[in-house]
Amino acid sequence: MTAQPDREDTTPGKSTKDEYAASLGTVLREWGRIGCIGFGGPPTHIALLRKLCVQRRGWLSDQEFEDAIAACNLLPGPASTQLAIFTAWRVRGRAGALAGGAAFILPGLVVILALAALFLAGSPPAWVRGAGAGAGAAVAAVAVHAGAGLVPAGWRRAATTGRVRWVLYVLAGVASAALLGPWLVLVLLGCGMIELTVNRARRGEPGTALLAVPAQSLAAAAAGAGVFASVAWVALKVGMLSYGGGFVIIPLMQDDAVNTYHWMTAGQFLNAVALGQVTPGPVVQTVAVVGYAAAGLTGGILASLVAFTPSFLFILFGAKHFDRFRGNPNVRAFLDGAGPAAVGAILGSAIPLALSLTQAWQYAVLAGAAILLLVFRRGVVTTILAAAGAGTVIALTGALLPS
Repeated sequence: MTAQPDREDTTPGKSTKDEYAASLGTVLREWGRIGCIGFGGPPTHIALLRKLCVQRRGWLSDQEFEDAIAACNLLPGPASTQLAIFTAWRVRGRAGALAGGAAFILPGLVVILALAALFLAGSPPAWVRGAGAGAGAAVAAVAVHAGAGLVPAGWRRAATTGRVRWVLYVLAGVASAALLGPWLVLVLLGCGMIELTVNRARRGEPGTALLAVPAQSLAAAAAGAGVFASVAWVALKVGMLSYGGGFVIIPLMQDDAVNTYHWMTAGQFLNAVALGQVTPGPVVQTVAVVGYAAAGLTGGILASLVAFTPSFLFILFGAKHFDRFRGNPNVRAFLDGAGPAAVGAILGSAIPLALSLTQAWQYAVLAGAAILLLVFRRGVVTTILAAAGAGTVIALTGALLPS
């Protein structure tokens, strides 16, 4: 790591404030700034954190930062949020992880809850409904764009683990996201266990069995405990099972919010996903809109709190073990199976999202969004805002809007 004249030792866990690389005030300010301007999802968050921690401040070396990205990608949950928490831990210990993670998450949470109140109001004006319907129509294209961006790196890694199995895992993820709803998670886990078993067999080690509890059974148990327990259960699944990005969990969250608990209509859920894309900070904030629809402001805050708690716990109690975790062959083998299935699930989530559209003009907006993202390579935020603008114009012409 390059020495800096104004830097201090970065070893987390030291007891004296002056021995850390940054003060808590600096962590709050810098991570809060990223939380305010981090439009565009994980790629933007990673770029901003790299610029801060590696280029501007020299708190981490390039290699340390790359290792941090790799370690966070091995964990379930929102990877860019975990990277923000980890880098704050790296420069200010556990107190920094708590302060930096909160500063990164809270700006987006405030914005998305305010927008949720507007879009989920009992009788919003036509232009608001049109903007939501237009933005929601673009979400399926965003899912395809997100999944397609992960394919090249996964295909390169598959050269050493088996490309035929990689393709089969991707197809299993696509099919499960399109058809299985809450059972999607079991498919992801199953693909990981298959690859782990194959890998262990090659090394001459005993196989491994998986004991799984059906997601619907647990959801039903939570439902009996009241709406807040149900919100917490849905949010916990989002925080624990978002391998590869927030879109992996979209089919399961959609099934819970729309079909199981009936907190939202399909159109409102599309709006929630769109809001998660256009607000700063973590895309997983979508779950806050679901919580708001279920139980108002308290439900939204509860959903966000529960969804992000696993990320904090993983870093606070596991960050010092990251190097050993990354080097574990069983962990690597499991993710070599679950990873491509997660990519397939992201791609497959576009199918139920597209089927949720109810108006012909929304499919035209979807097609336009796909062209902007996949052909002209425009950004996600720009595309969704353009789709929202198109929806507003269409609504003002008197066209039918989703109910």
